[in-house]
Amino acid sequence: MNYRKLGKTGLMVSEIGFGPEWMTGTPEETRAIAEVLREAGVNYLDCWMPDPHIRANLGYAMKGHTDEWIVQGHIGACWVDGQYLRSRDVALAKPAFEDELALLGVDYFEVGMMHYIDSVDEFRACLDGSYYEYVQELLSAGTIRHIGLSTHNPEVALEAARREVVEVIMFSINPAFDLMPASEDVNDLFGDFEEAGEQMEPLRAELYSLCEEKEIALTVMKPYAGGRLLMDEQSPFGRALTPVQCIHYCLTRPAVASVLAGYQSVEEAQAALAYEQASEEERDFAQVIADAPARKAYFGQCTYCGHCQPCAVGIDIATVNKFADLALIQDTVPQSIRAHYLELDKNASDCIACGNCEPNCPFGVKIVERMEEDMHLEETVEDIIKNVRT
Repeated sequence: MNYRKLGKTGLMVSEIGFGPEWMTGTPEETRAIAEVLREAGVNYLDCWMPDPHIRANLGYAMKGHTDEWIVQGHIGACWVDGQYLRSRDVALAKPAFEDELALLGVDYFEVGMMHYIDSVDEFRACLDGSYYEYVQELLSAGTIRHIGLSTHNPEVALEAARREVVEVIMFSINPAFDLMPASEDVNDLFGDFEEAGEQMEPLRAELYSLCEEKEIALTVMKPYAGGRLLMDEQSPFGRALTPVQCIHYCLTRPAVASVLAGYQSVEEAQAALAYEQASEEERDFAQVIADAPARKAYFGQCTYCGHCQPCAVGIDIATVNKFADLALIQDTVPQSIRAHYLELDKNASDCIACGNCEPNCPFGVKIVERMEEDMHLEETVEDIIKNVRT
């Protein structure tokens, strides 16, 4: 299992995570799935679902190994009269959160998520009210060690990242959702895809860049778009992707620390774990998206898939483009991105414009031109360094 830094928290989390929210079976079934994941090295877990049956099953599955799990708990995910309810009312949120701790058999959560806020106005109201005061009380008491946020709306996530009031953002990421415009209604992401663009939604690209710059970790929900991407007839690309391909897409986005897929069986967990041993061919999502019969999704845009390799002079083209994209979204080049770019063995200025890479790109990116554009960024970087030294 590979592990990644969870932003600035100091925690190292498994890149494959555990999202057990729909595990409605027996305690033994839940434990069997949890054990397969734990034995494979998975250590990051999210539990937003307040159904006491599911939470109790998860607590049973974790028993004896609670110290091996890093948990995202949710503040405001409530169970009222046998129904799920999200609430900012502390009178409801507090007992629901205490119930989650008790049923999972732990005294604290490493990350306390402000649960499911998809409106900027609601987010601002939360920060100004008793709900956020309660979150701060939990942090001061050590009941949560870090503050996070779960949202499907990039506008809300950007607001949180700009204010730097959270260290972790749980966000819905997959190649379909990344084409969709921002919305306060998560159901819009599961629509008929007519609103989708042909390039990544700019707000999402800005979010990934800002989180990378500020070291705010992204943890991924809905990597399979609720299972839609795994079925030919429902995939907006006209062809199914595999769990491995979906996970690889998520893990190649900037700032992503862990992909929290949901599993209802041992087989589904194993399908995700297969990512760790998968070949580059098995991870390759690019051709499915590029060959989409209904649209030219991402055409002309680098998705960092690596099809362009090998470069004749050894440039890691995808990484150079990723750093350039991260930098160009900002008004000024962030210092952290500048440093990472300069650490590369080869960069855009080493391009000899042979063009051997371009026929390999499934998205028709004019790579030689991109290297020339990226080189302008490099010249800016060098000028800045030269000015500092003189």
